[in-house]
Amino acid sequence: MRLPIVLTALVALAACAPSAQVTKNRPLSETGVGFGTPTGLVAGGGSGGSSLARDFMDLTFAMESGRMLDTFSRFEGPVTVGLTGDVPPTAARDLAALVGRLRDEAGIDISVTEPDGASITVEFTSRSTLRQLAPQAACFVVPNVSSLAEYRRKRGTAEVDWATVTRRDRAAIFVPADTSPQEIRDCLHEELAQALGPLNDLYRLPDSVFNDDNFHSVLTGFDMTILRAVYSPALASGMSRAEVAAKLPQLLGGSSLGSTAQGVSPWVRAIETALGRQGSATARKAAADQALSLAEAAGWQDGRLAFSHFAIARLNAGSDPERAYQAFTRAAAIYARQPSGALQVAHIDMQLAAMALSGGLPKDALQLADRAIPVVKSYENAALLATLMLIKAEALERLGDTAAAEALRVDSQPLARYGFGPDAVVQARMRDIAAVADRGANG
Repeated sequence: MRLPIVLTALVALAACAPSAQVTKNRPLSETGVGFGTPTGLVAGGGSGGSSLARDFMDLTFAMESGRMLDTFSRFEGPVTVGLTGDVPPTAARDLAALVGRLRDEAGIDISVTEPDGASITVEFTSRSTLRQLAPQAACFVVPNVSSLAEYRRKRGTAEVDWATVTRRDRAAIFVPADTSPQEIRDCLHEELAQALGPLNDLYRLPDSVFNDDNFHSVLTGFDMTILRAVYSPALASGMSRAEVAAKLPQLLGGSSLGSTAQGVSPWVRAIETALGRQGSATARKAAADQALSLAEAAGWQDGRLAFSHFAIARLNAGSDPERAYQAFTRAAAIYARQPSGALQVAHIDMQLAAMALSGGLPKDALQLADRAIPVVKSYENAALLATLMLIKAEALERLGDTAAAEALRVDSQPLARYGFGPDAVVQARMRDIAAVADRGANG
C-alpha cells in the first residue's frame, strides 16, 4: 500500500511540500501534465547479480507487515484492468500510459477493459471511506474481490489474506477520488505493480516505488526488471521459495542469494514510529534518533543511513533549524554517493532551498532550485517540480527580477494543478512559499 508521508522543510512551508496525500474538494477538468522521456526510468535498471536476486526474493516472499510467504503467486494468462466508481478525469489517461509501459518494459500481457469481468478493478471512492478501512494508507490493494462492497463482506476472512493466495485471479485497488491527479497516478503505479507482483517494500532499494520512503512517484527501470522476472515463463504460481530461488540465476544472473528478509527490523519500526501519525513530537524525534543509531551500528552506508538523517531533519525543521540543516546535508552527501541517489538529493535540495529562502539567502535558494529542477523533470514529480519553480520564482523576486519570477509562476501552474489539485489549493501553496520568502526578507 502507499503510505502518506509528508515532506516538510519548515513549519510555515509544510503545506507546500510534496506529499502523498493532497485533498481536493471536487473533480478536476485538468487533463494531466505531459513529460518528456524520463531519463531516470530506463527499463532494465537494477543492482544486478546476487543482490538483485536477493531483492527479488525479499520483495516476492514477504509482506510489508514482515509476514513471510511460502508460495509464489501471480496472474496466469492475460491481465485486464478496469476503472469504476467516481473515476477522476485524469485516471484513464494515466492508466493507459502505465499499462503501455508494463507491456513494453515488463513484457506483461495486460490491457485496459471495462470493469465488469476485469482481472484487476480500480475503484475510486472518497478518502474518508477508505480511511475507515485502512487509516494509515493513501490507497491499497486486496486479493479475490472486485469491489469495495465485496471487500466489506469478506473483510477479515482468509479469502482476502494475501498469504493464502497461490494464484492470482482477481484483485481490487481502492483509490481516493478526492485527491490530486498526481496522487491518483502514484497510487495506480504502486498498487497495480503490487497487484501484479511484489507485496513488500524495502527501504534499502534506492530506485524503486517498492520503498516506503516515497521518493519515487512512478515505476522505475528496477521495478520493471522485477516485474519482468515475475512474469517470466520460467516461473509459475504455486512454486515454493526454493523452486523460485533455483530459477533466479538464470533469470537475473548471479548464483548467491545472500541473506534474505526475516520480518520487520527494529530500524524499520523506529522509522515508522518517527514518520507516523501517532505519538508526541518528542517520542517521534527519539525514534528518529534511534533509527540513526541502529543504522550506524549496523555499518550501513546506503539509503537507510541517509533516510535516518532525513527523518531527523524533517522532525526538527520547525523547532531546531540548525540541526535540521545539518541532517539534510548529511543525508544529501550519502545519497550523492549512491548510483541512484539523484532524485533523493533533489528532494533535499528543495528543503534546503526553502530554508535558504526563509533565511534571507535568495541567491542560495536560486542555486539549489536550479540544481534540482532538471533532475526532477526526468522523474515525473509534478508537485515537487512546481514547488521548486515557485521557490525559484520567490528567489528571483527578491533579487529584483520580477518579470522572470512572474513568468515562472505562470509556467508552474499546470504542474501545480496536477501535483496539488484545485486552484484554491495551488493558491494556498503559493501563499505559503511567499510567506517563507517574506520571512527571510524581513528577518
